[in-house]
Amino acid sequence: MGCFASTPKDSGGNRRKPTSIGEVSVYVPGLRIPRAVDFLQSLGDQLPKTLVERLTALRTRIVVMANQEGPTITRTRRKTQHGGSTLLDLHQALLDYLPVVLGLTKDGSHLQFKVQFNWVNQEDEEEETEMSNVWYEVLSVLHLMAMLQMSQANLLLLPRGSSDGHNHPKVSEENRRTSIDIFLKAAGYLDCAVKHVLPQFSAEQRRSLPVDLAEGTLRALCLQALGQGVDIQLGMAIDSSKATLAVKRRLSCEMVKYWQQAQDNLMNLPLANGWGEKHGLFVKWKYVEAKVLLHSFSLTLILLSYLNLSVPFVLRYGPFL
Repeated sequence: MGCFASTPKDSGGNRRKPTSIGEVSVYVPGLRIPRAVDFLQSLGDQLPKTLVERLTALRTRIVVMANQEGPTITRTRRKTQHGGSTLLDLHQALLDYLPVVLGLTKDGSHLQFKVQFNWVNQEDEEEETEMSNVWYEVLSVLHLMAMLQMSQANLLLLPRGSSDGHNHPKVSEENRRTSIDIFLKAAGYLDCAVKHVLPQFSAEQRRSLPVDLAEGTLRALCLQALGQGVDIQLGMAIDSSKATLAVKRRLSCEMVKYWQQAQDNLMNLPLANGWGEKHGLFVKWKYVEAKVLLHSFSLTLILLSYLNLSVPFVLRYGPFL
């Protein structure tokens, strides 16, 4: 049950082309934007009026915020009139909405097929995809929550100049530690989507999902979040005089594993429309970068073993002799 419908890529101008995404530390392949839904027409005679109104209010808030903030959310650290973050506000709106909409799936309720949900894609060649299945809405919400978390991490990891203007731009220790937690949260959302939401779709329905929500894409994004979290840990280890070469090599080995698996998951997907192509190139670049780092630390350990040099010697004169 649940019907799909897609809008061809030449049908309108709703999708934003990635012509300029600004400075990037974490690549986010666009944000899928929800279309308005008429819960009253679909559920007006099925649920109490107060519940229908709550669903409508929660989702309308998300639609408005996503459409307003989506075009700039990867490039700027925008604030609300009360000083809060628009990224965090949109994420909170999704958190408020998710348990309410999940109520429509309770005990296999027939209500899960009553509402037609429509979202604008970013990586798929089709402009939009709609489906009368609440699990499609849940999957889309989890994906958007993960992308918002990765966008937040990107903002934290962009180098900032000091207030006196004399020091080179850098990322603070606090921001790096916070970003690791954010990456883990994003990976958790995507892991939940793969393990608990995708199994709710039939094989035929899963083949009809946009590439943005394909299992390979979701797994690749999850691995990307884990890989970038380890990347930050490795950077902190390199900056620390207490971290051993063995620790740095172990972290670089984890990075290679995550980025290779992410690349493998994306390899056979029809990524299109600029966003997908840039996504694939970003993952390939991070995989090559991770392999270079692993080779560097491995070579250093081999040289240490061969020459029987001490770690302080290498820290003083560098990893390459």
